[in-house]
Amino acid sequence: MARVELHCRDLLFGSKVEGALRAAGHDVSREIEGADVVVVDLTDPDVAWPEEAGVPRLGFYAHVDQETRRRAEQAGFDLVVPRSRMNREAAALVEKLAG
Repeated sequence: MARVELHCRDLLFGSKVEGALRAAGHDVSREIEGADVVVVDLTDPDVAWPEEAGVPRLGFYAHVDQETRRRAEQAGFDLVVPRSRMNREAAALVEKLAG
């Protein structure tokens, strides 16, 4: 399975995403060298949007914040989804990007 670097300061939601990814067999860490996929909470203004060459990036945002979605897409995120979809489909989204 994939090595996932997760950037999410919301402890409750971050734990939920991390648990779903681990249950699907992914190796998840807040900082990991050689990550296959980077997952970023785009709603947190204090979280830097990593730019690791060749590593797919998955960002999630509040569904009402279309400006953040647009900025993330312009910044080159491979997949940008609402937080509700991330909640439901975290493992499938990571698997899609990890190939």
